[in-house]
Amino acid sequence: MLKRRATQISLSIGLFATALLAGVFMPELDRKGTSNSHNSIEERLGSTSEMDVTTLVSMPPELRTTQLQAATNKGKTLNTNRARYLLASDLIEKGEPEKAIASLKGLERDYKTLAPYIALKRARAYEQIQDTAKAKDAWEKLLDRYSDDPVAAEALYVLGKNDPSYWDRAIEKFPAHPSTVEIARERLKENPTNQPQLLLLIAKYGFHVPEYVSVLDTLKAKYASELTPEDWETIAFGYWEKLEYGKGGIAYGKAPKTSENMYRYARGLWLDGKTKEARSGYQKLVQQFPNAGEDTALGLIRLARISKREEALTHYDRVIYNFPSHAPEAMYDKAKILDKMDSAKSATQLRQWLLDEYASSEAAAKLRWEFAEKAAKEGNYQGAWKWAQEITVNNPDSEIAPQAGFWVGKWAEKLGRNEDSKTAFEYMLLRYPHSYYAWRSAVLLGWNVGDFTTVRSLSPEVVPPTKREPLTVGSETLRELYQLGQDREAWKLWQVEFVNRRNPSVAEQYTDGVLRVGVGDNLDGMWMLSSLSKREKPEERAEYSQLKETRTYWEALYPFPYMETIVKWSKERELNTVLVTALIRQESRFMPGIKSVVGATGLMQVMPETAKESAKIINLESYDLENINDNVNIGTYYLGFTHREYNDNSMLAVASYNAGPNAVRNWLKRFGFKDADTFVEQIPYPETRGYVESVFENYWNYLQIYNPEIAALMADHYAKHQANNN
Repeated sequence: MLKRRATQISLSIGLFATALLAGVFMPELDRKGTSNSHNSIEERLGSTSEMDVTTLVSMPPELRTTQLQAATNKGKTLNTNRARYLLASDLIEKGEPEKAIASLKGLERDYKTLAPYIALKRARAYEQIQDTAKAKDAWEKLLDRYSDDPVAAEALYVLGKNDPSYWDRAIEKFPAHPSTVEIARERLKENPTNQPQLLLLIAKYGFHVPEYVSVLDTLKAKYASELTPEDWETIAFGYWEKLEYGKGGIAYGKAPKTSENMYRYARGLWLDGKTKEARSGYQKLVQQFPNAGEDTALGLIRLARISKREEALTHYDRVIYNFPSHAPEAMYDKAKILDKMDSAKSATQLRQWLLDEYASSEAAAKLRWEFAEKAAKEGNYQGAWKWAQEITVNNPDSEIAPQAGFWVGKWAEKLGRNEDSKTAFEYMLLRYPHSYYAWRSAVLLGWNVGDFTTVRSLSPEVVPPTKREPLTVGSETLRELYQLGQDREAWKLWQVEFVNRRNPSVAEQYTDGVLRVGVGDNLDGMWMLSSLSKREKPEERAEYSQLKETRTYWEALYPFPYMETIVKWSKERELNTVLVTALIRQESRFMPGIKSVVGATGLMQVMPETAKESAKIINLESYDLENINDNVNIGTYYLGFTHREYNDNSMLAVASYNAGPNAVRNWLKRFGFKDADTFVEQIPYPETRGYVESVFENYWNYLQIYNPEIAALMADHYAKHQANNN
């Protein structure tokens, strides 16, 4: 029924009616997410005429002093307490501890939510004054009054420098706190011999430390005979989190024999290139856990892919008839094997079965897209449109759907149906507003967002966020710290509160991602946020959809650090600041010290050879690629160079930045350049094609989040759709 309905819909405004009626959302920039759990706090803010000090958290300390000082004289309200706390924090940062202590005087009585942290600020202020006696007294009072609060670990760390018993207490009571992890690190430096328990503490809680993988390696190499299966599971999870899949797989092989651990054992070996061992691992998994659901089904599919054809067919059949949720993927793979075995009729029947019985599956979407691309290559644009349109109707949540929806519009254009093409592009902005293909649709609709040939010259306005939305999980103290922009303290507290690291809820994973980004752990933080899209349970997908309607989600996923430096060098090279930011996000996730396996370094992942040549041209005598200013200086010069090479075509310039100018020249000779969208699809390097699409998807999302003009356009577009459907 679904297939028949899809093929009969005309190429008209009704093309996307099914998807539109199912519900589209207003661009997230204009939605406000509010946590009911914070109502009591918000109600205690005091007079509505007061300036809400939480709107100042994104400002540099030196620019908000006057407003904070004014807010401290507004009586005893939550807003006043927040102002006093922020002012004290800023004063400590500016090296004015005496004034900070005055601002904190008596604040614990009125601001109980952050009372332990007020004591912490006071102790740090006395340390800054170098009043040893008062500092020690302040730390001891903190420990006495708030001995059960995680912030006590901070006092135990400081006091333990002179009395080791304090450090023992920290390890016993607050093992997950970053200060305790630091204690373990310092003790290991003093005495690295025979300290497996300290190494295990770091393995469990020290994901953030630079030597984390080395700690796991040491445990594995020196203490293997002393480790329990549960210890091996801890080590395996740590390797997995750091993408060391081969090492992780071996460790999972020594962990408790669960279906998940056995699957990861085999999967890790396969990812490490150990095919024979991986095959054996998958075989043991499906033998010992023949009906373990997800793990068994995936194990059978993976096993089939590294088995001989006849054996593979048996494995796929087992999935098809016993694991319905993975049957479509098995059918898709099995059909390809049948093609290779010259069983074309059987393969065709299997594909038809897939389309009929599992029309809404990801495998069905992949199959339809294959048919669409084949038809387009043959010049059959009507057939290509038909198959792509079926994806928009039957598989609207597929990873392929944004691409298919865009090409519905492009192929309609080729068929001379311009109104239908316009409808398709308008739909793209409603249904897939954050995709690369939404940006391409906006371009073809004539929006002032910059095309490949005009992006460089644009200077979009960028407006930073003013106020944070509340977190959805965590203690009241954690959420209050976050609201005040106390990211480091909030992150530390979260390390203690986040006990479900291996199987976090949607809200926990979201919170972890937001807090990681807040402290500059962008690589892992953005991964935590983006990988929420992989959730499959309906209730989890619904929760994820709600989170996507908040500003915080998008601002954390697309942060804008180092803005001053990026703006400076972008203007110097006459480059679009937002485009440069988009490229940096793709290259390094804004991690200044990151290095690739081939030596590319820093924010813009500059190769040493490129840096050396560029530095000569721009007369930069000395530089450090891990230095933010030097890296962006050299990186923007090179990006400007690639633009000049291709007459300011930013798509070709970005492709050249990734793959090199010679590769791009060869592609231009090979494919020509009649249509930019077609050229992107033809880029033969999967990495470079993905890179180009990701950079411009980043660019588009930065515009939606931080540029008022584009935000207004998206809001108007959504409003017009609502009006037309009411």
